[in-house]
Amino acid sequence: MKKSLFHLFFAVMMIFTVFSFFSCKDSARAKEVIVYTYDSFSGEWGPGNELAAKFEAKTGYKLTFVGLDNAISALNRAKLEKNNVQADVILGIDNNIAEDAKKSGILAKYQPKDLNKIVSEALLNELDTEGFITPYDYSHFAMIYDTQSDIPAPSSIEDLAKDIYKKKIILMDPRTSTPGFGFLSWTVALFGDDKDAFEQFWSKMGENILAMTPGWSSGWGMFLNNEAPLVISYITSPAYNVEYENDERYVALVFDEGHVQQVEGYALLKNAPNATGAKAFMDFMITKEAQECLPLTQWMYPVNTEVELPESYKKAAPIPSVTLKTDVQKNAECLEKVMEILEK
Repeated sequence: MKKSLFHLFFAVMMIFTVFSFFSCKDSARAKEVIVYTYDSFSGEWGPGNELAAKFEAKTGYKLTFVGLDNAISALNRAKLEKNNVQADVILGIDNNIAEDAKKSGILAKYQPKDLNKIVSEALLNELDTEGFITPYDYSHFAMIYDTQSDIPAPSSIEDLAKDIYKKKIILMDPRTSTPGFGFLSWTVALFGDDKDAFEQFWSKMGENILAMTPGWSSGWGMFLNNEAPLVISYITSPAYNVEYENDERYVALVFDEGHVQQVEGYALLKNAPNATGAKAFMDFMITKEAQECLPLTQWMYPVNTEVELPESYKKAAPIPSVTLKTDVQKNAECLEKVMEILEK
């Protein structure tokens, strides 16, 4: 009898211990918001640390960024965890992967408070019109020109195919780089409806490419080392050199035919462990307080128009008057053709 009572007591204590463990674990999780993103956002030079400190001070929630190699890696991880969701929010979904993210079934609808008062309708429509994904920053793609070069600046995309720019252009691989894919989508927007013109442009362009690097950092590094006078990047990139080096040597070229842009967004994950905290973060992310962190860490425009931009942006980050529409499906179809042309 005593043995039975002991076993009963032991069983009850084990149940209590396990329950207490999970209760403590659940309690801690209820006070933490986990966000999947790309490593440059969460890294030392990104806005992650500053945002986390401000969010915790404002709400009491601990904010943890999990940085993956890139936005696609973050999306793929969220897809793999679809039936056992670990994070609450995914951040870094741009207009090239937004449809993929929505079709995957991992997102839940949520729109931050006062969204329509804070973010322009144009940006909202560029990324999502269904209430799943909220923009937090954006920038147009542009050719960056070294004004100390001995060749003239091109005045259009078409100029880049001229003989004068032979081995003078640095691009990034569109299969592995966002700016690389951005340049591809730019040419698709301009020439994509004319197959012959598109292929002719890329055939000539191929002779002018000095290097096609796997990522932005290596391509930008080559440019700063004076290996070529032209590089594809964001129109906001030269603001960095103005801000921290007081150097206006590098200029973002604005072309009359227009530019394509990247809009980055974030979304609530379906069945998020801490949906309440996630929504608080989503509300916070478009506030003036949060958006002020972005210009000098992300080097992108904030979506909140109340944010006063640094002087470096006013000097070196022009906003094009024409924003070209992109076709995600057409871009994907043209990618294979472009690589085929360049590999000849």
